[in-house]
Amino acid sequence: MKQAMYGLALYIFLILPPVATLMESVMAIHMHMQMPLLVIAGMLMAKFFQIKFPAFFEKWNSNGVPGLLLFIIIWTYWMLPRTMDEALTLQSIEIFKFISLPFLAGISLRDSWRKLDNRGKYSIYIYLILSSIVMGWLYIASPEQLCNNYLIVEQRALGWSFVIVGACVLAYFIQLLFYDPSEYE
Repeated sequence: MKQAMYGLALYIFLILPPVATLMESVMAIHMHMQMPLLVIAGMLMAKFFQIKFPAFFEKWNSNGVPGLLLFIIIWTYWMLPRTMDEALTLQSIEIFKFISLPFLAGISLRDSWRKLDNRGKYSIYIYLILSSIVMGWLYIASPEQLCNNYLIVEQRALGWSFVIVGACVLAYFIQLLFYDPSEYE
């Protein structure tokens, strides 16, 4: 239960207005720091919900695929420029961000991860690689401002950071294909 408390503490820290405002002031920090930290907070809190509602998770996500699809849908939604923009201008979308990322995406990813076989886990890596490269290209190549609340310079910086994240996930994925992690445990 310590892990769930750490997740709750991280979640409370991230929703504090000064912290949220600071993280949302820079586009790359908003996308690559605040949003993944919200998912991580949900992943840390997931054990509490798995213990509290085991029948729900067994019935709803018995093989891990529904949770994986929910994670992909939520994460893809939050990568779109319009949703990032609306999260800054509409309070209801901001609240949805603080609910959907930890409680829908984070908890479902944590519950699904142990239930998935290697093909399911590899599909997540491939999704992250492809989506990072596509979103990086979109943010870099777009001649116009995609988010009204951020400058084009920040948009291009976010695009390049997407490309770097995609390259790092690709390197990790290639490493997984050649090395068996169980050999080092």
